[in-house]
Amino acid sequence: MPDLRPFIAGLPKAELHVHHVGSASPRIVAELAARHPDSIVPADPEALADYFTFTDFGHFIQVYLSVVDLIRTPEDVRLLTFEVARDMARQNIRYAELTITPFSSTRRGIPEQAFMEAIEDARKAAEAELGTVLRWCFDIPGEAGLDSAAETTRLALDLRPEGLVSFGLGGPEIGVARPQFKPYFDRARAAGLHSVPHAGETTGPETVWDALHHLGAERIGHGTSSVQDPKLLAHLAEQGIALEVCPTSNIATRAVRTLDEHPLKEMVDAGVLVTINSDDPPMFGTDLNNEYLVAARLLGLDERGTAELAKNAVTASFLDAPGKAKLVAEIDSYTAEWLAR
Repeated sequence: MPDLRPFIAGLPKAELHVHHVGSASPRIVAELAARHPDSIVPADPEALADYFTFTDFGHFIQVYLSVVDLIRTPEDVRLLTFEVARDMARQNIRYAELTITPFSSTRRGIPEQAFMEAIEDARKAAEAELGTVLRWCFDIPGEAGLDSAAETTRLALDLRPEGLVSFGLGGPEIGVARPQFKPYFDRARAAGLHSVPHAGETTGPETVWDALHHLGAERIGHGTSSVQDPKLLAHLAEQGIALEVCPTSNIATRAVRTLDEHPLKEMVDAGVLVTINSDDPPMFGTDLNNEYLVAARLLGLDERGTAELAKNAVTASFLDAPGKAKLVAEIDSYTAEWLAR
């Protein structure tokens, strides 16, 4: 197989499953930790590698929330958001749907209107200065219960920022049943937001069925355990419901034991629309370029196959039709020029 790293580095891409706080690079986390020295998070970028080594999914959530606690002011929010976009632009990510958990910030005292203004200001600056288009998925932190669901729904619908396109559910799956969130997803969907809950990452395929039946899921975050149920795979394939697959994340959180055991190929072989994503990239020591390299190896892809994989994300995105057509054309043009060398 060819070395795909140079091709992937320049490949125009979209990303659909990537978390706002979880995308903070060591440089940004260290800067925020230095601003807030009472935090347990190291202010030394080199020490963060050890800090971001997880024993299991529960430990990951603990560490993640300690980084969330560094986001305390609207200025912190704006800095984080724009710098995440800068890191994306360096990878030729042209479009990203960034999962944001506003409840985690507003309950820590950031004024809700100032929070919305901070992310929107960063979004507009990123598009103008970096050429990276950002859209938002507002995400219920499942571990915080139904109060957080009610608050996230209110923030999404009453203060709806221009960039908001979808509504999600994250956090631990074990002990956090999907059906209880149905009323909140019903309201969000009625208001025109798309449904993109996490499901089937650390629980079985029944959680994915719950997300489909009760939450009206249009895409599934992770969906790793879907391969345990052939009927579910067939349903996802027939309905064109995409899985947002994050290979390195699944290993880091122990959802999958090793990359060679990752079910990505089974998903693709079943005809499921699969997108490749980085989830919480600096925390997992990865980025989207690396995830494409991993996926290409697992699937045995060359440049053309990798470009088709990139187009899956465009197809499954909530970008408008002209935006999709433009990005697909850019991927095709880049690939044709590369292969003509």
